Amino acid sequence: MKFTDGFWALRPGVNVLYAQEAYDLCLGADNTVQITAPTKVIAGRGDTLNRPSLSVTLSAPLPGVVGVRVEHHQGARNRGGFGLPGADFGHAEVVIDDSGARVVSGDLTAHVDRGAPWSLRFTQDGKELTRSGEKSVGYAEVASDAHVEPEQIAETGRLRPRGTKNYLHEQLSLGVGEHIYGFGERFGPMVKNGQTIDIWNADGGTSSEQSYKNVPFYISDRGYGVFVDDPGHVSFEVGTESVERVQFSVSGEALQYYVIAGDPQTVLDRYTQLTGRPSRVPAWSYGLWLSTSFTTDYDEATVSRFIDGMAERDIPLSVFHFDCFWMREFNWSDFEWDSRVFPDPEGMLARLHEKGVRVCVWINPYIAQRSPLFAEAREHGYFVTRPDGSLWQWDMWQAGMALVDFTNPDAVAWYQSKLKALLDQGVDCFKTDFGERIPTDVRYFDDRDPEAMHNLYAQRYNEAVFDLLENYRGEGEAVVFARAATAGGQRMPVHWGGDSTSTYESMAETLRGGLSLAMSGFGFWSHDIGGFEGTPDAGVFKRWVAFGLLSSHSRLHGSDSYRVPWAFDDEAVEITRYFTRLKLSLMPMLYAAGEAAHERGLPVMRPMALAFPDEPAVSYLDAQYMLGDDLLVAPVFSATGDVSFYLPEGGWTHLISGERVAGGRWIREQHGYASLPLYVRDGAVLARGGRDDRPDYDYLDGLVLELYPTAESGRRDVVVTTPEGTRGQFEVIWSDGKANVSADVDTEWSLRVRTSSGVYTALSSEGKAEVSWA
Repeated sequence: MKFTDGFWALRPGVNVLYAQEAYDLCLGADNTVQITAPTKVIAGRGDTLNRPSLSVTLSAPLPGVVGVRVEHHQGARNRGGFGLPGADFGHAEVVIDDSGARVVSGDLTAHVDRGAPWSLRFTQDGKELTRSGEKSVGYAEVASDAHVEPEQIAETGRLRPRGTKNYLHEQLSLGVGEHIYGFGERFGPMVKNGQTIDIWNADGGTSSEQSYKNVPFYISDRGYGVFVDDPGHVSFEVGTESVERVQFSVSGEALQYYVIAGDPQTVLDRYTQLTGRPSRVPAWSYGLWLSTSFTTDYDEATVSRFIDGMAERDIPLSVFHFDCFWMREFNWSDFEWDSRVFPDPEGMLARLHEKGVRVCVWINPYIAQRSPLFAEAREHGYFVTRPDGSLWQWDMWQAGMALVDFTNPDAVAWYQSKLKALLDQGVDCFKTDFGERIPTDVRYFDDRDPEAMHNLYAQRYNEAVFDLLENYRGEGEAVVFARAATAGGQRMPVHWGGDSTSTYESMAETLRGGLSLAMSGFGFWSHDIGGFEGTPDAGVFKRWVAFGLLSSHSRLHGSDSYRVPWAFDDEAVEITRYFTRLKLSLMPMLYAAGEAAHERGLPVMRPMALAFPDEPAVSYLDAQYMLGDDLLVAPVFSATGDVSFYLPEGGWTHLISGERVAGGRWIREQHGYASLPLYVRDGAVLARGGRDDRPDYDYLDGLVLELYPTAESGRRDVVVTTPEGTRGQFEVIWSDGKANVSADVDTEWSLRVRTSSGVYTALSSEGKAEVSWA
């Protein structure tokens, strides 16, 4: 949202009043600083009259985090924020003196200078991270015909009704060579400099500027992040309103944001501590998921044929997913199996469980008019209404569908009761689809602002489903497959990337979306292997299989065609088998990465700029990533198998071939379908499992610690956690051609050392192992 016409002028129909000075400062409750910021420099008493002023409050919800709240009229209706489960206000150290005020929050200090011009600086260890200066804090009055925002954000509801509307904006400095990341799942370039970003959930696929998962949070590689605590429409101009600033604006009378200090990993740790950690997911969810696909024909015989076909081809399968047509057409959702094709759902689910697979079914938060549940929900007031009290309905997706009102506790309990019946039948989890096309011309049970609920709706929907699963199955055993989200949505994993197409280009944009989401606090992520729309050729499918099975979660799913590998060619079967078993053998490492996501907000799939913040060469890389701490993955996005990628400084070993190469350079390789750039960095200790036939096993039984030693002496401490919660600790030390490991576990394990001269292995004895090499 742009308010200016170049550097000097405002756009027609726009008037902006800027905070001109910090006129006075005082100590408030919970160690806050209250600042009066007039929109004119006060030169005499007459200047205090007939002029708006802005109230600015500085607070500290966590060490290393400073909150800034800018308000015009405090009595106006407040949209509210996301809710901050980790906030702990009141611990900050505040100093107010003749020069201004300082709020010290851990290693972050906010400085406000008295008088003019307006100056708010954020520093860490004496180094300035970013600042708010002249013409940064503004209160804008915008006429209805002023051109300041996109013509259309979504097809449901206008954001700016007729008449003048007011906005508050902040501009924070953008340094030379500084890069900005995040904002949720975005499918364009990883670095967001030069982009206008609207935080407004939309069902726009993976090839547009729209996004299913919008998060008003960004990370800078200059040692900080910024979170705007507003669930409504937040507009970011990343060097586009002013090329030397990041601007963010919201409608209304209040703007709340938080500056978070630290390198990218520390920022994610603090941000997810503030907004909620990703929940732990069950080990079985890391395995391969197979779907019916969307509009294909299927019944129990089809499903059994697919599952048996995977077993016959020795491809381990963990979850089978039933997409929309498990329910009768026109009835979505009634949560009843279509008896024409699934006459015995309880028996079928029992038979599928006997085959060793979990079961997922598709749901959405809408109730079609023909659904038997429509009249029930309408009678009890469980639907979102229009302001006049009539139901909000439309015909997109399902004819006459209405929206369940998840602000109504009784509606939530009612919706959960329908899902519990499915859990009682034997369903294990749910794909929580949709939740983006939410109108603004409506009224909610709790009278929540419709603009805020547009993005929050999917959150409330997923919370209802996730809470049910967690209460039913226990903490750490709940998992959904969600499409829409916003800030805090990471608490309810897993999320997948939405509707891609079956091309190499869409495969690449899908990865960009996932990496952007990883920079936004989401720990677990998946995508439709092979692409959703269309049918991939065998080459695209096989390349996507390798990428998909080197993601945190892996699902074969399409739209109007099946994704069983034998539908493509015999090699596709071999490739699917190979990478599925490779992933399952890496489960101790992957599960540990999932623990890091749960405990520190560190995603399983890590953008290079997150993993190597001190390497300038990785700033723009969005076609490769780190899987866990030590494994670099560069998917192949070409029919020829050609791929270019960057290896950071140090030595690297190809996991499959064993070839060793030096990093600190770009590399170009050509790979067959059974391979891709998959490199382990020197100093790594990969924890590999004793099984490759399922994801949920005892990782300590038959564990192999695979060491890739540096030339210099080194040490790594490795923690292996089993799905049951048993933890084994291993101390790995190497020096002068010898490695020693000591552990606190009773099970038998082995040490394998991979060097340029060969592979060396030793079994443990009494909790110790030693290997020497030339």
